[in-house]
Amino acid sequence: QVQLVESGGGLVQAGGSLRLSCAASGRTFSRRAMGWFRQAPGKEREFVAVISWSVISTYYADSVKGRFTISRDNAKNTVYLQMNNLKPEDTAVYYCGVSPQTTGRNQIFTSKSDYEYWGLGAQVTVSS
Repeated sequence: QVQLVESGGGLVQAGGSLRLSCAASGRTFSRRAMGWFRQAPGKEREFVAVISWSVISTYYADSVKGRFTISRDNAKNTVYLQMNNLKPEDTAVYYCGVSPQTTGRNQIFTSKSDYEYWGLGAQVTVSS
């Protein structure tokens, strides 16, 4: 019933940019945070960025601060991740996630266990 589809991944050289999109269908996601996680081969899925329903609050992993920007368009049920100055260590499958409905409009989550829905992932490969 609920489906999240990531797009915008691909192969890019170090220093380049990509913009990921995640469009949700099946229902709207009012008062839910949306986030991005990534998983490299042989590693755990790790937090990248999150944005609250109100779009007031954002938070980024230290490894991507200053390079990545998360945004969302609630009317389109879509979250974005603008990735600039990409590095080889950014290579991973990127997943978007949606949290359970929150009490307020400004809540964010950084643990993968806090998320209710997930997309299937988009491959991002950064060459040296």
